[in-house]
Amino acid sequence: MKIGIFTDAYEPHISGVTTSIKMLKTALEKMHHQVYIVTANLISNKFKYDEENKIIYLPGIKTGIYGTKLTGIYSNKAMKIIKDWNLDVIHSQTEFSIGYFSRIVAKKLNIPVVHTYHTLYEDYVHYITHGHFNNAAKKLAIKITKYYCEKHCDELIVPTEKIKELFINKYNIKKNINVIPTGIDIDKFSLNSKMKENITKIKAKYNLSDDDFLIGSVGRIAPEKSFDKLISTMTTLVKENKNIKLMLVGGGPDIDSLKELTKKLNLTNNVIFTDKVLYDQVPSYYNLFNVVASFSKTETQGLTIIEGLASSKPTLCINDESFKATIIPNYNGYLFNSDKEFIDDILKLLTNKKLYKEMSTNAKNSTYKYSKEVFASDILKVYHKAIEKKIED
Repeated sequence: MKIGIFTDAYEPHISGVTTSIKMLKTALEKMHHQVYIVTANLISNKFKYDEENKIIYLPGIKTGIYGTKLTGIYSNKAMKIIKDWNLDVIHSQTEFSIGYFSRIVAKKLNIPVVHTYHTLYEDYVHYITHGHFNNAAKKLAIKITKYYCEKHCDELIVPTEKIKELFINKYNIKKNINVIPTGIDIDKFSLNSKMKENITKIKAKYNLSDDDFLIGSVGRIAPEKSFDKLISTMTTLVKENKNIKLMLVGGGPDIDSLKELTKKLNLTNNVIFTDKVLYDQVPSYYNLFNVVASFSKTETQGLTIIEGLASSKPTLCINDESFKATIIPNYNGYLFNSDKEFIDDILKLLTNKKLYKEMSTNAKNSTYKYSKEVFASDILKVYHKAIEKKIED
């Protein structure tokens, strides 16, 4: 099958969406499918066609949000190349510029479109409005999402039941919705000798000892992730055991304010900020942690949570619909409803070595359903549905 993936986010941009698409492309190609990419040129403002890797890069303007760009909704140069690709299906990964271009291509060339919804935009409009007209911006984000997901695709994919229920009950979307959790490359997160070397270096860099119990969180350091709440729990945890430490891995707009909060709470010896790290180093950080934690309620799925589990780490998440399919309480982690519950769960894992060992094993075992092979297989089924629907029409 010839598959065209249209996305605003792709290498060298670093994000969960980029990781997901790259992994899907690799898995599909291993299954002997041909995958073509249409994306934004983040390096320059020029059109580029990488024929060897089958990637079209479109020029665009910077959005001011994490290095992303918005392209035009049409390109004659790209259209000529795409026509020669003779695609069987288009897989759109964005509701904006390149997403609209995918729909124009699909209409002109009579190709079915599958769309994956990644981002709950109403939780992110503050990056554009800066606090002004937030309610109006949220309504607009919902309207754009509804219009695109209903009118611009033959089949719709979302990563969790939470998003499916939101689309049905709040957005009133009538389109058939396929729930497919985003997969990961599980093998990348298994501890190996190279990781052990990296972990030794990281421990030396941040002055960590074997006696430390490290709570870890990976991702964009931004307000919607609620890292302030996670940091605040450390005041109680450190009183219980001075060797409990928190490491936040990633960069983002909230780093300075969270460092100030850490200083204010006298936690500078127990809270570590790494800032941005290279993606290929991230599995080493997961394997350094004792547990993974998240207070975020804005996840569509929470890929970092699955990555933590794949690294054999018990994982603690706030009780939100996004995590209910992933976290099995008392098996691979905990879903907490309050700071006190979180603190109690951490202390249980710290003091009960047998429980910690069992939960670590269970964590790894619970991730095989998220393998890239299962993910690609499930996506292919939706491609076939879209193609069959197009033939019937």
